[in-house]
Amino acid sequence: MDREQLAEHLRFAAELGVAGVSRDPLWRTRSSGRVDEPCVLPAVIPLVPAKALNEVRSDIGDCTRCKLSGLGRSQVVFGVGNPNADLMFVGEAPGADEDLQGIPFVGRAGQLLTKIIEAIDLKREDVYIANVIKCRPPQNRNPEPDEIETCEPFLFRQIDIIKPRVIVTLGKFAAHTLLRCEDPISRLRGRVFDYRGAKLIPTFHPAYLLRNPASKREVWEDMKVVRSLLRQP
Repeated sequence: MDREQLAEHLRFAAELGVAGVSRDPLWRTRSSGRVDEPCVLPAVIPLVPAKALNEVRSDIGDCTRCKLSGLGRSQVVFGVGNPNADLMFVGEAPGADEDLQGIPFVGRAGQLLTKIIEAIDLKREDVYIANVIKCRPPQNRNPEPDEIETCEPFLFRQIDIIKPRVIVTLGKFAAHTLLRCEDPISRLRGRVFDYRGAKLIPTFHPAYLLRNPASKREVWEDMKVVRSLLRQP
């Protein structure tokens, strides 16, 4: 089979819903489905979610859909992490460091988020991190309703592609956007919501924790719930 035939074969397999391929030799000797055969589960290299996320990023392009494109933002900050993640974090908007690097949560708040992730025995590369809006508001002001309305469909597409088991919203804007409510984050946190097939847990934004270190204890309680949910079958 030449390279072109192989590419066509993989495209056809993807259309049938095959999520990936494997170089493991056991793949070629996998079970035929007979009840008397052992089930062999080869390591799979996921393809479809990563490709779908790339398509969303391509759709966004160098976005000019809302006024933020003309208010000093450097670039679109799409999202980063494992496209097959069981755990997804959603913040509100990029800050100055994120705007420069094009990666969400890389400033001081991002460093704290990394520590929070590691506290539940995961790494940043195990999870997916995104924001409600993909461009930095000037002077890091709060996102405005028209900006959220314009950008949120891209976040919803990210969630539907990744299909996380647990979503953690960081701060009130992320919680309000996903839950369609106006309750303060202090009232929302400590609860678990059903959302698009996932369990959603609102908690404080890491930037808030930098200003209010005493609230780290409450975030730790929320993350213990996250860890418990992820450990369930």
